[in-house]
Amino acid sequence: MTTTPGASDGPAPPRTGPGQSKPPTDVDELRADIAHTRAELGETVQALAAKVDVKARLQETTDEARARLQTAAEEARMAAAEAPERAQQLVSRTGRAVRRNPTPLVVVAGTAALIVLFLRWRRSR
Repeated sequence: MTTTPGASDGPAPPRTGPGQSKPPTDVDELRADIAHTRAELGETVQALAAKVDVKARLQETTDEARARLQTAAEEARMAAAEAPERAQQLVSRTGRAVRRNPTPLVVVAGTAALIVLFLRWRRSR
């Protein structure tokens, strides 16, 4: 008669896999381990329930989008409020540059005048 190894040796030793420690031998340790496992299981169930709750996820996404839009709108308002001041600074800076060296302005104005005259001349032909 053949026997399976460990079949008559009494209860099989508990299996311990990766990430598992030896099972507790004391009743209090066992109860603490059960409480810890229940807490982890409760957190897992809550996380899964949150993922399945489409209405709540949609509301969360909507709230995030609303917050991003409000931030962008506030930044746009601030930029619009600063725009006239920035334009005025640019105009005054350009005016100072032209007063210091009017040659580029004269060249651009002359080129524009020549283009206008050339287009009128072509249309009249």
